[in-house]
Amino acid sequence: MVVKEYDSPCGLLYMASIGGELCLCSWQGLSACYGIFEEADKPSGAAGASDYRSEWDVLEKAVNELDEYFAGERKKFDIPLRLYGTDFQNRVWSELLKIPYGQTMSYSTVARIIGAPRAVRAVANACARNPLSIFVPCHRVVSRIGKLTGYAGGLEAKRMLLDIERGVAIPEVEAG
Repeated sequence: MVVKEYDSPCGLLYMASIGGELCLCSWQGLSACYGIFEEADKPSGAAGASDYRSEWDVLEKAVNELDEYFAGERKKFDIPLRLYGTDFQNRVWSELLKIPYGQTMSYSTVARIIGAPRAVRAVANACARNPLSIFVPCHRVVSRIGKLTGYAGGLEAKRMLLDIERGVAIPEVEAG
């Protein structure tokens, strides 16, 4: 596993790759890597053959795709992803990948689509545990009435991501 920081316009992200796939893009700091390490060490989560150069290549591609995304030039990510989670979490995250760029969906709608209409809180919890923020667009999930609610990167980051997808210009941040 290789880990890299990415200073996005919305805040610092920690990214990691394993087995030639991106497995982490997190607002949570390096502590988020520990869970990935534990999952990767399990027999069912075996990472497979990997080398340092290929891991860096994955992270560099992820950085390039994020740069394009934040510039408003990328609407779909091509980076290979590796998701570590429960079956339920993976069902939720798979559904999030289907939410079109610039659109939102409610937690209750996600719950209904995955066949668990009473599991709205569990869907919200799966979104909160999403290890691949932005790439698996949990920022596109909102309350039933369209209100922005919980996001690991904070509500301002969620608002900025949705604004980018709606074509709203993000102000330049001055170095200082």
